[in-house]
Amino acid sequence: MNVPAIPAETLRSALAALLDGLPPRQAAQAVERLIASYRGATPTDAPILRDRADVVAYAAYRMPATFEAVRSALAAFAAAVPGWAPGSHADVGGGTGAATWAVTATWEGARPVTVLDWAEPALALGRELAAARPELRGAQWRRARIGAALTLDPADLVTVSYVLNELTGPDRAALVDAAASAAQAVVIVEAGTPDGHARVIEARDRLVAAGFQVAAPCPHSAACPVVPGQDWCHFSARVSRSSLHRQVKGGSLAYEDEKFAYVAATRFPAEPASARVVRRPQIRKGQVLLDLCEPEGLLRRTTITKRHGDLYRTARDTAWGDPWPPRP
Repeated sequence: MNVPAIPAETLRSALAALLDGLPPRQAAQAVERLIASYRGATPTDAPILRDRADVVAYAAYRMPATFEAVRSALAAFAAAVPGWAPGSHADVGGGTGAATWAVTATWEGARPVTVLDWAEPALALGRELAAARPELRGAQWRRARIGAALTLDPADLVTVSYVLNELTGPDRAALVDAAASAAQAVVIVEAGTPDGHARVIEARDRLVAAGFQVAAPCPHSAACPVVPGQDWCHFSARVSRSSLHRQVKGGSLAYEDEKFAYVAATRFPAEPASARVVRRPQIRKGQVLLDLCEPEGLLRRTTITKRHGDLYRTARDTAWGDPWPPRP
């Protein structure tokens, strides 16, 4: 019997094949330069990924982490909208298509897919990689300037991952408004930093004002209870490290943890978590401490002890980002 390949494994294999013709030193140097560019101030009319060597190196380094972060966000969203699957998908600023791979890992079957990005080399590589994933072979890869002039065709799902950090404030607002006008559901993912969280909250507020309900991670659509400057809400996804990761970052671990912030919102009914674990649970002798965001729009720490019986055993297996209590 043929067992379908897991999308993450297929993606890693496709990326490894691309690196075969690129000298390791050149790939590592390209990644280091591109990371510095992404951390700096990026004008919206200057794509960072300039040619195929840039795109191959950065895709091999960053695409698995983007895939895992977006897949984690989509999994939480899918749990809040059981029985729903997108009939169409638009990925804005999608580059090489990590979010489209994450969507196929979350919902079975093919659907019309459009990837928009301003870097033609990234789109070309995304199209090439998509040949390894049957659900994506019919995807359209279109060059577009991501900003105030962007218009989107209607789509069930619009994803925007690791894009807002590259835009000016007005362009960020215009992009979120365009997504809200076109989509039934919007999922936005940013880096799990204080600035990334701030961009997500800004987008979340615009989506709520446009009539969307927050489906994940928040158990409510009220104002975020996290105080800016004191804390930030983010989550973690585990990523298998490639040889390129180890070459650039050093170390020998076979994995790393990608920190990300996100919001998933819909125009149709959703069932948000009763509460969400927003920090890594602290397991101590005979007790588990859970930091929760609750439906009343409050943050609270709760302690589950052995006296809680089965609930205590469940708490010990609960992970950062999980709903609490777990869905049946």
